Amino acid sequence: MLEAARDLAAHDVHAEFTLIVPATPVGDLLVWDEGDTKGIALRRARSAADKLQLNGIKVADARVGDADPVVAIDDEFTAGRRYDGIVISTLPPGLSRWLKMDTVSRVRRTHPRVHLIHVVSSEEPTPANPNAESP
Repeated sequence: MLEAARDLAAHDVHAEFTLIVPATPVGDLLVWDEGDTKGIALRRARSAADKLQLNGIKVADARVGDADPVVAIDDEFTAGRRYDGIVISTLPPGLSRWLKMDTVSRVRRTHPRVHLIHVVSSEEPTPANPNAESP
């Protein structure tokens, strides 16, 4: 994700990034509720934003979206926000729930005029949320 952001920022010095981390249900806890899910997603969003900013990337916002990443992206456009591109970061095949959901193809079909970059993360999921994709 960091490399993709660096490449985009190198081509556009005014580039700003908005991180949307879907509120994926926490699968490894015996008891969870929507608050737990959103709290974990918000921490992931803030952590990713901090990492990007430490590397000179401008982050306009970092927030939690719908549990379905396609719906989370659609919500951004429905809210009237405009983006020049979308970067989707997934875990590798076999580990990625998003790839099993055909997320990348679904977003391409839904937003054909928006430049889409798919990044495969090399990081393993955190123990707190093994089903979470990397922001």
